[in-house]
Amino acid sequence: GARRTRVRIRPTRWERSEVNREQRREFVRTHRTAVFGYGRKNDGPAQSIVYYVTDGDDLLVSTMGARAKAKAVDRLGKVSLCVLDEEWPPSYLVVYCDAKVETDPGAVVDLMMRIAGVMAGKEMPEAVRPMVEEGAKREGRVVLRLRPYQTFHSPPKHVHQASDVSEKLLHDLGASLPW
Repeated sequence: GARRTRVRIRPTRWERSEVNREQRREFVRTHRTAVFGYGRKNDGPAQSIVYYVTDGDDLLVSTMGARAKAKAVDRLGKVSLCVLDEEWPPSYLVVYCDAKVETDPGAVVDLMMRIAGVMAGKEMPEAVRPMVEEGAKREGRVVLRLRPYQTFHSPPKHVHQASDVSEKLLHDLGASLPW
C-alpha cells in the first residue's frame, strides 16, 4: 500500500560521518514531501512544497501543465528537491535532478492516485479513479519525471539542551555526492 515505513536518520548519526549512498536513497524513498526548486527567468529561484512518489530511482511529481514548474522543466530540464523529514528536529537532503514532462493520460491518473494515497496514508480505492481522471483532465495535469544525479548533504546541528552549545555545534561544509 501507500503507507510508508518511516526511517529516521537521527541528526547525531548524520553528524558522526558521511551518510552513505544507500542511506541517502532510503531517506528519499521513505519520505513524501519536498521543496521543489528551479531557476526562474527573472528574479530568484522558485520554490514550492510538493508531494512526490518514487518509480525505481525516478521521483514523480504531479502538477498542472500550465504551472511554472512544468514550464521550467521544459525550459531548463534541471530541478532540485529538498526532501524534508516531517519530524523534529528537521533533517533534509537536497537532490539534483534531470527532469522532463510526461503527458500520457494513464500515467497522469496513476500518479495522482498514488499521490492521493501518500497524502491520505493509505492506498486510494479504484472507485475514486473516475473522479481523479476528471480532475486531471480539467486541470491539465502532467507528470514531472525527475531523474536524480547528485545529492547535497549538510550534517544537521541541533541544540536540545544548554550543554549542546559547545564546539560540537560548529558546522562543517556540506558535500555534493553522486546519487
